[in-house]
Amino acid sequence: MKVGFIGLGNVGGKLSGSLLRNGIDLTVYDLNPDLVAEFAAKGAKAGESPAQMMRDCDAVITCLPSPAASDAVMQQMLPEVTQGKIWMEMSTTDEAEVKRLGAMVIERGGAAVDCPVSGGCHRAATGNISIFAGCDRATFERILPFLTTMGRRILHTGDLGTASVLKVLTNYLATANLITCAEALVTAKAAGMDLNTTYEAIKISSGTSFVHETESQVILNGSRDISFTMDLVKKDIGLFQEVADRAGVPLEMNPLMIKIFDDAIARYGARELSPNVIRRLEDATGLSVTAPGFPAEMQDAEPEEPGYEVIPQGRSKV
Repeated sequence: MKVGFIGLGNVGGKLSGSLLRNGIDLTVYDLNPDLVAEFAAKGAKAGESPAQMMRDCDAVITCLPSPAASDAVMQQMLPEVTQGKIWMEMSTTDEAEVKRLGAMVIERGGAAVDCPVSGGCHRAATGNISIFAGCDRATFERILPFLTTMGRRILHTGDLGTASVLKVLTNYLATANLITCAEALVTAKAAGMDLNTTYEAIKISSGTSFVHETESQVILNGSRDISFTMDLVKKDIGLFQEVADRAGVPLEMNPLMIKIFDDAIARYGARELSPNVIRRLEDATGLSVTAPGFPAEMQDAEPEEPGYEVIPQGRSKV
């Protein structure tokens, strides 16, 4: 099966790299021709346009920065969607939007999947990231070999759109973790605690989290580099707010988090690295929250292994 991949950014470049590294017949496209050239040098085909890729490939994956970008690409691909074609949306997007675009694909005889990833760019690079997939079961079975090439833990979440709901939900939780880790580390520094010891105390306690065990490390290093920026956080928690609003849930934490990131963006810029939300507290206290011995970038210590389907607790495999 021929696979097209559109969007070679921080996440897309790593996911498509896993496909290429594992021998998938891959065609790539990006608005940045240098990124396409890098993949072509490694053996991928260079795509001419989204339309050409949908015409010539069996499945086309999009991994783009916004719902608007996905819509623009879909409008080019749609005339080339025919019976049996598959569109796989790996962008973090809105449930309603992926359903709208997916319905157009399905109407023309194709199949649509929302399959966002979770776990950080460092795990995308090694093929160990987690992937949610929303689609009918038959389509899931068709694309599972690609998903298990790009990711380690694959969860079929239900119908189209369900994966996008769960993705923004998990990103909301990660953002809440980031804000609380920042507050905890600044408070520890202000209280005179050793930050290396503080990191370990949190890690071995009930207060630990994936975010602490990864992002707190690059915060303490001072690089704050997780290849993710404040504008993307704002987009994700904004999408989560839309899900809650549609469902009639009167959230309390998320509106406050949106205000915090609005303030951070106003201070430091939309493209500032997201862990630098801690700078709001560093500036307020005059403290520098860093410590020796922590890495500048997150690294995945797990070896690349074949992925597998995760079966929800209390259910049997279909």
